[in-house]
Amino acid sequence: MKLYIKQKVFSWGAKFTVKDEAGNDKYFVEGEVFSWGKKLHVTDPNGKEVAFIQQKVFSFLPRYFVYVNGEEVAEIVKEFSFFRPKYSIEGLGWDISGDFWSHNYMITRSGNPIVAIRKEWMTWGDSYELDISDPRDETVALAVVLTIDCVMASQASAAASST
Repeated sequence: MKLYIKQKVFSWGAKFTVKDEAGNDKYFVEGEVFSWGKKLHVTDPNGKEVAFIQQKVFSFLPRYFVYVNGEEVAEIVKEFSFFRPKYSIEGLGWDISGDFWSHNYMITRSGNPIVAIRKEWMTWGDSYELDISDPRDETVALAVVLTIDCVMASQASAAASST
């Protein structure tokens, strides 16, 4: 099953629409503009919150908590590395590898694919394709991918503001 994330260009705070293969709205993602740390709410088309992502504010390395249906299911940590970004997903037994800068990476469990992420180029705003192997992992996989995107965007913003 595939999901498509289209980030809105020039939006105040993070706003995403996640669509299914038929182009129907499947999830809506909205960030809190004025909060301590990054926070994202993922809702279904009926407005019910299905996932919540929260940054741990006072942490040496970027650290985010992922909640699905009100229960903490994972902690995403950007690990210390010099040349290539590296992440760990704690709580799910998932591994992550690939090229994060070009947004082409894969999340696996015991070598079996959970979700493959591919950035679509030549589009207005960022667009991503998520190919999810098992529909039962859909919400968690989406939340994990959104978390990694948050970390990448925060670091790109910090790098741009420091120059």
